[in-house]
Amino acid sequence: MRTLAFGNRIFEVAPVRAVRLCRNLPGTGTAAAYAIMEAATTGRPAHRAAPDRHDEEAAVTTTGTVRYWAAAKAAAGTAEEPYAAATLAEALDAARTAHAANPEFARVLMRCSFLVDGDPVGTRDHAAVALAEGGTVEVLPPFAGG
Repeated sequence: MRTLAFGNRIFEVAPVRAVRLCRNLPGTGTAAAYAIMEAATTGRPAHRAAPDRHDEEAAVTTTGTVRYWAAAKAAAGTAEEPYAAATLAEALDAARTAHAANPEFARVLMRCSFLVDGDPVGTRDHAAVALAEGGTVEVLPPFAGG
């Protein structure tokens, strides 16, 4: 067992548990798991500073798919498109920029709710919702009939 610091987290881990441990922690992923696993086997520290939300270079950019439904699909002119962003806020900003020629898209997006990998975002701050590599963001406008 080794004590490892990763961002603002401290771990007591055996190398074989590092990947499973990190995948279950918010804000960590496969890259973090492998960094901790390497540190556990080599004895070198696996310290990574927590990304500053204002420092875009420090954030890890992931790729995935944005799926639009109903009015959002009509406003976007496509059923889905790829994203390259670390958070939901970044993905939505990129989508607004990509569809800037259609002001209706931004209006529809303001009324939408979102699912990230099947989980409702609800009232959480979009900048705090991390996106996973290969993940899916579902853009759901209000539906009539319940």
